Amino acid sequence: MAFSLDELIVLNASKDKKKIEEFAKTLERIVEDVFIPIAAGGGITSIEDAKLLFNSGADKLVLNSLLNNNQEIVRQIVKQYGSQSVIASIDYKTIDGNNVIFINDGKERVDMSLRQYIEHVQNLGVGELYLNSIDKDGTGFGYDFDTIDQVANSIKIPLIIAGGAGNESHLIEGLKREKVDAVATANLFNFVGNGLPNARKKIIEENLNIARWI
Repeated sequence: MAFSLDELIVLNASKDKKKIEEFAKTLERIVEDVFIPIAAGGGITSIEDAKLLFNSGADKLVLNSLLNNNQEIVRQIVKQYGSQSVIASIDYKTIDGNNVIFINDGKERVDMSLRQYIEHVQNLGVGELYLNSIDKDGTGFGYDFDTIDQVANSIKIPLIIAGGAGNESHLIEGLKREKVDAVATANLFNFVGNGLPNARKKIIEENLNIARWI
């Protein structure tokens, strides 16, 4: 399956207090058998946490709640490891027609519009933006293209979209968007057997922006 991917994103999604040391040990086991870049996140609260995950095999870090809770730590991580090593993750829900940002495992609402928050995180110097629709996540019904199209012109760094992909057509539709640089999926149950290799083949046939392995 790894040969069908360009990058693996590993997130600590435990709802209890996240133990960064345990997550680092899990990451060490994963990198033993995975030979593509790995981005890791979940529970990072300090420069020491960042160092631990990089030393455990992460190529990039995924920051979410920290983007709101402690911008100075984010800037320190960017300064020490480079913007190319930091992905800003934004989770949002659509409530009464408005896109609302949530942090801390979806428990805390951020009092900024999605556009404002995107501008905020870009000003921290991060290298990529991972935009995830909580409403769409896990449904397999496709990405939230309405919102993606609304905010695309606000995004000045590479954009990864997440939440909702259930088949190859969703991936292709995402990559055809001018402002979308990468598509992500966690709904791997819909890609059993040769699903992922076939999806990659179709993406290449569409001449979309994806690496061609020789």
